[in-house]
Order: sequence, then C-alpha cells, then structure tokens
Amino acid sequence: MQSPLSKNRVFRFAPSPNGLLHLGHALSAILNHDLAAACGGRFLLRIEDIDPARSRPKFEAAIYRDLAWLGLDWERPVRRQSEHLVFYAEALERLKAMGVLYPGFLSRGEVKARVEAHEAAGGVWPRDPDGAPLYPTEERGLDRAQALALIAEGRQHAWRLDMERARALAPAALDWSESGEGPEGETGTVAALPERWGDVILSRPDAPASYHLAVVLDDAAQGVTDVVRGQDLFHATAVHRLLQCLLGLPAPRYTHHGLVPGPDGRKLSKSNQDTGIAAYRDKGVSPAGIRALLAGYGFVLH
Repeated sequence: MQSPLSKNRVFRFAPSPNGLLHLGHALSAILNHDLAAACGGRFLLRIEDIDPARSRPKFEAAIYRDLAWLGLDWERPVRRQSEHLVFYAEALERLKAMGVLYPGFLSRGEVKARVEAHEAAGGVWPRDPDGAPLYPTEERGLDRAQALALIAEGRQHAWRLDMERARALAPAALDWSESGEGPEGETGTVAALPERWGDVILSRPDAPASYHLAVVLDDAAQGVTDVVRGQDLFHATAVHRLLQCLLGLPAPRYTHHGLVPGPDGRKLSKSNQDTGIAAYRDKGVSPAGIRALLAGYGFVLH
C-alpha cells in the first residue's frame, strides 16, 4: 500500500558533482522542469554529494551554470547531501534496530576471487540486474558480538541490507506506479523485486549513506511526489520501494525515460568523458538547440 502524496506536485533533478553534465542530464533536468511548470508544481535541485572522494566544488558550480544556461530555474536553497549526514545516520540506526542490517567484511577483491573460482568450476553465480555478482550471504548470521569486535579492531566493513529479513518485514505485494516505462516496456503497476539485488550496501566508510538510502530519505524530506529519471535506474526502484516501506516513507510516482545514446549506441556517461553541455555551449549551440538535439532522438519535451 503506497502512502498518499501531496496534491501540490514536486519534481526534482538530483545530479552528483563528480563530473560535467551531458545531454542525458539535460534531458532529465528539462523534463522535470517542464513537467513541474505544466502542472503548476515545484521544481527542486538537489546536489548528491554524499561521496566526498568524488565530489568537487568546480563540478557543483558547473551544474548551476549549465542549468541556468538551459533556461531552468529552481527553488532555493538547494539541498546538499553533505549537509545532512546526521539525518542519514539516524535512519541507518533505525534499520539496525530493526535487525535488517549487518556488517559485511569481504572486500571487492575477495568477492571477485570467490566468484571467479566458483564460475571456473562450472558454477553459476547470481547477479543483479546490472550484471554485478551478488554479495555472499554467510555473514548474515555472524554473531553480533563477534561482528562488533571485528569493527572495534578496525576491520573495514560496509553495512548491508539483509534482503531476506527486510523482505519478510515488507508487504508481500510490493510494487510502484510507473508512468513511463522500463527497459522491456514495463509500465502501470510494476511488481518490485528487490531480492534481485541481493544484500545491497547502505553505508560504507567513505560514504555514510549509499545512493539507495539517501535518495529515498531525501525525496521524502523534500516532499517529492514525482521521480522522473532515466531507465538505467528503473530496476533500482525495487530497492527504493523496500526501503520506503521499512522506514514508513511515502512512495512517489515514478516515470522512467529512455537514455540518450552515445556515438557507439551506449548510454552517455561522465566516466567516459562524453560531450558535456558546456562543450555544446562553447561551440555556439543555443539552449533551443539542445532541446532540438533531444527532440531529434525522439524525446518529447513539454
């Protein structure tokens, strides 16, 4: 059962300041801005700088500059995740008290080695919707005193969601309302299957709250009613719905849109240094030209 939402619709664009915005970001920002304007709703900008190792002030400044150049305006002040660490920590403690979190001590390298050995022997290791191997589950039953002792010794760890326990506490029929569509054309009432993601990380030493945890908390805190984002996050919505149920948070309406393809057909990415909005601006492309480029890919802008 999804919680009621405010009649005053609230949209948001929530980039991370770890690189320059590209056409894919422009699409999401414009869609959220225009949809809010069309229904007399609110448009928010949120800076998702929860990862201090990757966030840079110069990229945050570039976000403001690029969005303003596109002709978009947003409410002030802007919510910055780095200013709300206590808020995330409190939610994490609530989940620990519910018994749905445990510390995972295996490193990425250890998990990779285990997966490779298993598959080399002819086994099939379960993987999440993005193709990454699921984390081993034996630490779910680790004695609490033993786990705390390892943490006290300084062992590196991440707090993971015990998917089996968490799923047992949520409604059997977990779903969300989809106004867009998923990669396979999924739309309408979509069944949420968070178990496909395994024991996801909710906190690690270098990032006090994972994307999954921070995004549901921020959306609820800001009263977001409509989440409009790319199809690459469609399946992650299942984890978000589970966390919303566990923490008693309202469920927004979701609209997932197609992705702007790169020159080779793959999705655009900051890590691949795909052409940024600023580069188009420097070449003399106008904001209207950016909208025309997106329309040329078949996206309907309002």
